[in-house]
Amino acid sequence: MRFRDILSLAYRTVRSNKLRTGITVAIIAFGIMALVGIITAIKAMNQKFVESFSMMGANGFVIRYKQRNINFGGGNNSDLQLSKKTARKEKKSNLGRIITKREAELFIKRFNFPSIKSISVFANRSSIISYRERKTSPNVILFGSDENFLQLNGFMLRAGRNLSSTDVQTGRNVCLLGYDVAKNLFRENVDRAVNMVIQINNIPFRVLGVLDSRGSSFGFSRDNLVVTSYENVDRNFPGGSSYSIAVMTNDIRQVEAAMGEAESDFRAIRKLNVTEDNNFVLDRSDSVAERAMNTLGFLTISATIIGFITLIGAAIGLMNIMLVSVSERTREVGLIKAIGGKSKVVRRQFLLEAVIISILGALFGIILGVLVGNLFSIVLNTGFIVPWNWVLYGIIICSAVGLLAGLYPALKAGKLNPIEALRYE
Repeated sequence: MRFRDILSLAYRTVRSNKLRTGITVAIIAFGIMALVGIITAIKAMNQKFVESFSMMGANGFVIRYKQRNINFGGGNNSDLQLSKKTARKEKKSNLGRIITKREAELFIKRFNFPSIKSISVFANRSSIISYRERKTSPNVILFGSDENFLQLNGFMLRAGRNLSSTDVQTGRNVCLLGYDVAKNLFRENVDRAVNMVIQINNIPFRVLGVLDSRGSSFGFSRDNLVVTSYENVDRNFPGGSSYSIAVMTNDIRQVEAAMGEAESDFRAIRKLNVTEDNNFVLDRSDSVAERAMNTLGFLTISATIIGFITLIGAAIGLMNIMLVSVSERTREVGLIKAIGGKSKVVRRQFLLEAVIISILGALFGIILGVLVGNLFSIVLNTGFIVPWNWVLYGIIICSAVGLLAGLYPALKAGKLNPIEALRYE
């Protein structure tokens, strides 16, 4: 018999035993669904991390006075440590020494590497913004920055204009509203906020522009903020916060050189001698996302273990069902051999039946896994995700499971004596 004929016969046999095939396919499908579903959810989380922490792109970095930690579960053991390439160990005697406005401005003046530079400072996260009788909750984040803040942090203007260099230098009371703040104060007509006078903690500010919505990240809105100039923050909201300096180069290949020059210039500004370690860090804009994604690796391992345990159970179930099938079809096997069928033909038929059942389980499991995993991506507001590499792995794994599970029943069927098989009741 030709392989095509054996395959056709195996498919007809699988299709004729709907209940047995359905139960086995369901067992395999649940194993693959668990594996692909969790992997899809992890990829959605990775994508969200990239969107949340790599807003400047791979060709930017930030100078901070201390490293930025991201905690999972609240324990110190899960703190994400900066790599050796992006930070040196902080000198204990200099811990807590913030970056001042003078140091930040001096760096902007001295740093001549071809790039876009921006100074920013965090004012507070408890501001109350009001317009006439309407006001926000006391949880609005207030930033001070310059005219390059929007470009370097991935913001887009919805209406109005950006801060100008004159606005920054004079420190006058002008601001940009985040989308949520504008919607809270002006309802659906957020564009009407432009040129209106609002109150920030009872201080009047004129609105220059409204920022486009960026949605939420892990349940926290990225639009609940107000941006004014850092000179204005220094005058109206002094809080002793450290200034940050963002730098974006023209080409990703220039980042390392720019970071080296920035480190040298800022060490001179901080008056560090050659034997002292840095008391600041250079944090590459895509490194936080990368480190955060690395912490999700244990979830991938867990998903793989869960999937394989389920597939081992499915393989045992498939082997038992194939052995039952051999017993039920003993007379059929005897008839095939009696009319000239060879043992290898019988073995191939049983092996193909097991592989067909496994691949059907893989296909249903992959579809269910992608759908279940993308329910998580809907919650995180990311795009539709298909983990193509794990789709391929799932098909390969299930094919291997089918071959292994069907091997012993196929060998047993191939060894049946045709005379005794025909007499089997």
